[in-house]
Amino acid sequence: QVQLEESGGGLVQAGGSLRLSCAASGRTFSSRSMGWFRQAPGKEREFVAAIIWTGSTYYADFVKGRFTISRDNVKNTVYLQMNSLKPEDTAVYYCASAWGPRPLTQTSLSAVTEYDSWGQGTQVTVSS
Repeated sequence: QVQLEESGGGLVQAGGSLRLSCAASGRTFSSRSMGWFRQAPGKEREFVAAIIWTGSTYYADFVKGRFTISRDNVKNTVYLQMNSLKPEDTAVYYCASAWGPRPLTQTSLSAVTEYDSWGQGTQVTVSS
């Protein structure tokens, strides 16, 4: 497991942008797969994006073309650049980490149970 700390959330108008960061502790970051999930009030936590240890990326359909996930293995940090934000993007965004290196499909990366470490979350609010 690793410790994760998100930052970068806030209030933004529809159409605006935010960049979330997730700093990870430990020496195994580069071999881990990293994911972003979100949870709106009254809803289940849902997959947003993931980047595996090879650098391959995966996205939920509702963020394709708007969000970009990236990682910096020197800084032990994963990022989520969010553009063209919509009010329905309002949620608490969580960073998650899965052990590796190992082959993972988008189906497995989309599952909450695949991840062994979670951050505390950062609130993103998009006003209309």
